[in-house]
Amino acid sequence: MHTIRNTLVVVDSQQPEDLILNRAKMIASATQSHLHLLACDKRLNHSSYLNDMQSALAQEGYSVSAQQAWHGSSHKTIIAAQQAEGCGLVIKQHLPDHPLAKSLLTPEDWKLLRYCPSPVLIVKTATPWTGGTILAAVDAGNSDIEHRVLHSGIVSHGYDIAELAGGTLHMMSAHPYPMLSAADPVLQLKESIQAFYREQCKTFQAEFDISDERLHIEEGSADVLIPYIAHKLKAALTVIGSVARTGLSGALIGNTAEMILDTLESDVLVLKPDDIINHLEELAAPPPSPSADAAASSWPYNHHNHRPHT
Repeated sequence: MHTIRNTLVVVDSQQPEDLILNRAKMIASATQSHLHLLACDKRLNHSSYLNDMQSALAQEGYSVSAQQAWHGSSHKTIIAAQQAEGCGLVIKQHLPDHPLAKSLLTPEDWKLLRYCPSPVLIVKTATPWTGGTILAAVDAGNSDIEHRVLHSGIVSHGYDIAELAGGTLHMMSAHPYPMLSAADPVLQLKESIQAFYREQCKTFQAEFDISDERLHIEEGSADVLIPYIAHKLKAALTVIGSVARTGLSGALIGNTAEMILDTLESDVLVLKPDDIINHLEELAAPPPSPSADAAASSWPYNHHNHRPHT
């Protein structure tokens, strides 16, 4: 979290700005990062709205720039700006999707979580992070090196945010139901499964000072248990990982991050494994010679103010 130098803040003139700007300012103050405001719209000109917001933030001492652009869809526009500005974090407010619309097409926020190379913070509530509970959700049953690195990122980001907010870090993992027919005897009993999962979490507990009371190992499906435990703990933020599935399997199956986006009652920070980030950065890279149409898809309003944050 402390390595973030540029943060992309997706703003919407139709929505109250206090919620998303409070999160952005808190992160910028802690990381000394530059804020780049982005309005995604191809029809209306938001230059006045962006200019007012940029001026207010600059007067508060933040380094800030602003842009309006459109590249065919909101998630493509956000990713294009994230790549162009070199942003290490995207912050976006989430609005619940209509159930019927969700069954017919993949919601834009799902696509953003799936294809954005950087971590994405989805702001959902006005619950203050200060003094609150931060929940880091991992899949402790997957102990290969890729998942261990992802889990370390999830817990370390949760730890950093808990530190800067003066909050309390909790860690959780869902485990499968026992299967008497399982080849591995560990998976045949609930007690042995829980013991295995707790053992897998000990390294993280030691490194990030997580007591046994703040480690939650529960039986069931992650997409059910993560919102349940977040609600039980009154979590202000839940940090999770995304496998970023693409193609037909991703469209049909989705992943936990997407499935719980509407049911979670907290803000959500979504991270990805390093190899997937590298792949997504390659996919998001612009072609060697961009067309005139692509260049024209951005409004001329792209104003920068690099006043250092104080």
